[in-house]
Amino acid sequence: MLKKTIGYTVIRDWMENRGQQPFAFQESAWQELINGQSGLVNAPTGCGKTFSIFLGALIGYINGHPDDFRSRSNNGLQLLWITPLRALAKDIGRAMEEVIGELGMSWRIGIRNGDTEISERQKQKRRMPEVLIITPESLHLLLAQKGYPELFRSLQILAVDEWHELLGSKRGVLVELAISRIVGVKKKFLKIWGISATIGNLEQAKEVLLASLRIESPEEQKSASGGKPNGKAKSASGGIIIKAKIDKPIRVESILPDEIEKYPWAGHLGIKLVDKVLPILEKSKTTLIFINTRGMSETWYQTLLSVKPELAGVIALHHGSIDRELRLWVEDNLHTGKLKAVVTTASLDLGVDFRPVDTVIQVGSPKGVARFLQRAGRSGHQPGQVSTIYFLPTHSLELVEAAALKAAMKINFIESREPMLLCFDVLIQYLSTLAISEGFYPEELLQEVLSTYCYSQMTEGEWRQLLHFITEGGSALQQYDEFKKVEIIGGLYKINSRRVAMRHRLHIGTIVSDAMLKVKFMSGGYVGVIEEYFISRLQPGDVFTLAGRNLEFVLIKDMTAIVRKSNAKKSIVPSWNGGRMPLSSNLGLMLRKKLNEAGKGNSKDIELMVLRPLFELQQKLSAVPGENELLIEQIETKDGFHLFVYPFEGRLVHEAMAALLAYRISRITPITFSFAMNDYGFELLSDRPIPVDDTNVYELFSPEGLTADIQRSVNSTEMAKRKFRDIAVIGGLIFQGYPGEHTKARHLQSSASLLFNVFSEYDPNNLLIRQAYHEVMEQQMEEARLRNMLERIRIGRILLRFPKKLTPFCFPLKVDSMRENLTSEKLEDRIKRMQSQLR
Repeated sequence: MLKKTIGYTVIRDWMENRGQQPFAFQESAWQELINGQSGLVNAPTGCGKTFSIFLGALIGYINGHPDDFRSRSNNGLQLLWITPLRALAKDIGRAMEEVIGELGMSWRIGIRNGDTEISERQKQKRRMPEVLIITPESLHLLLAQKGYPELFRSLQILAVDEWHELLGSKRGVLVELAISRIVGVKKKFLKIWGISATIGNLEQAKEVLLASLRIESPEEQKSASGGKPNGKAKSASGGIIIKAKIDKPIRVESILPDEIEKYPWAGHLGIKLVDKVLPILEKSKTTLIFINTRGMSETWYQTLLSVKPELAGVIALHHGSIDRELRLWVEDNLHTGKLKAVVTTASLDLGVDFRPVDTVIQVGSPKGVARFLQRAGRSGHQPGQVSTIYFLPTHSLELVEAAALKAAMKINFIESREPMLLCFDVLIQYLSTLAISEGFYPEELLQEVLSTYCYSQMTEGEWRQLLHFITEGGSALQQYDEFKKVEIIGGLYKINSRRVAMRHRLHIGTIVSDAMLKVKFMSGGYVGVIEEYFISRLQPGDVFTLAGRNLEFVLIKDMTAIVRKSNAKKSIVPSWNGGRMPLSSNLGLMLRKKLNEAGKGNSKDIELMVLRPLFELQQKLSAVPGENELLIEQIETKDGFHLFVYPFEGRLVHEAMAALLAYRISRITPITFSFAMNDYGFELLSDRPIPVDDTNVYELFSPEGLTADIQRSVNSTEMAKRKFRDIAVIGGLIFQGYPGEHTKARHLQSSASLLFNVFSEYDPNNLLIRQAYHEVMEQQMEEARLRNMLERIRIGRILLRFPKKLTPFCFPLKVDSMRENLTSEKLEDRIKRMQSQLR
């Protein structure tokens, strides 16, 4: 029960005047904050998670200053609010300022991110606001300022918003390190709170966030270990999770095509269902249309306008490559309800509060349960309102994913976000960040670093190697002065070179992408940004689409693509690297369960019922696999001999499994293959019969010798070299250039390759090389998930089938293998001919 303090009374009265009552979970969070506790708040989107911490901070402050809490100003930083998105900062700041204004308090709310004006940053430096809303990257820039410890002396609460989004990424590691430093310099008690949507590992998420709350001094460590430093920091314990017991109803409806294509293929259906989208837009106040890739969002925006021109002016496009001013205009007009619909990507995924939005349309599978729930929560973004989301398939088989999503939501089967471990590139960057401000003493800093979850298992030898690397360039680069960045003066590790310090500040952060070019009209005015690799393929006069406009490419000048408006009917839609998301393991499992139901013909799901003709044809020609069965089809066509395998584990696992299987088959007989894969399965194609049968199939899919076989089956060195490029940029080994003159992507890759080769030859135990190979196995090859899949196959049953012609399951794979050689129009014509021949 919440104690009725003066702070609580002030906040309760304020809420009552607005006709509101606090939720039980908010009151629980307020009480725990008063008690000095730290923890994690878990609540559905739109139920007041922000106020559970922010109002708790106000209650604590009012309790401490009951007589002059309204007039008291210049209190120093009280609440540090870390948010992953700039768009969130503006929205949260607006909500906080509204509360402060209505309470008549003198608190100031500050925002600090890449968009913050220099004058505003200087003002913050002279006089810190009581609340600072900041991104992880800007927080590290703050740590790079001289005198930063003083900024945190008055800090009472550190809150991390959307912690589930940061966890499992290197940006999350930046947060871990920043927390460890703030806890270290504060010297006094600090409350740390995370705000998270539901994920499968909430307890672990809390443990990662609070890991640094207990840090022993070297003296305490010596005392606890008989006088010798033990190299480990005391682990965090305690902290609580507050879960909101609020039933937030979510209504999911699938948009069903009038006719089910028995031979589906990826992308053929989505746009053709645009006529079914228009009535949904009509009956809704405001609709968010989520598209998985930026390229397709451009296509959908253009299509909606061409089908219904009256939407001009009330429909907008929002994604990360559109000019910031335009994105802000879209967000402001969403807030005020002036827009009927916004076509968007993940750029509007997170907790921005667009109250007029009452409907969401998801085009294509979101590939994960958590992402689907997150997007559904963008609608009905207020307590008590129903969140409505429509699922629009881009091909028939995606309707099975819709049924799987519904089933997963019913049992709350949501993905975990695994925290990252031993990211040495981020730690090297962090050490340089501290070295350009106050400097650091290694013995003291080691205890803070070891207190984080990410580096808790780091050895003293690895720490020494990192220190040697930043001061001497390590074993391999000690002949080159540019890698000797940190000097040691009286035991203090410090960067004294202004040039080195400036270059470092320019590239603080862990988001590494292909070089981006600004897109600007010849007449002036920016449109947005586009990846260098896409522009490099264009010839002057080529027309492409960006921000919903057709643009004619003129030339590149000073890292800017100069364009003019075009009235051309046809244009190239840009594709951005990394646009395709793989199927999550949770959704893959539910998908296999739904296929099991479909095979038995006893499903009550509307999606599976309309797909019954497709499943009946699949069963007739081959088989529909059960939950613990693996289907393999061998088919001969005029193109050659095809082996189709259907694990339903996502494209990354399938890519690794295709390479692994090809390698293992080649040990039986010399044979070459071409590959194709999607989220449901993969294809091996050869000009010779493929020797897979009952005598060897279980051996070919054995988990025995998996790691060694993966490394032999793919060019793991080349993959590690590619991964090393990002690691080298984050670790500061490669300078990407000053603003406006970025190094070209191919030059970055050649620099990284050179360093990779030097380390491999002269410093084979280099931590960054080791990290590159580890990230390839864990992130690109998904080794753990691949191993689990092979274990499942080993104890399950393999169905080997030899259909006389292509089946509904293999058809989309066959189409994917043809895409590279045909234009989209020729591909569609070819597919129609193939479909007519199969009937």
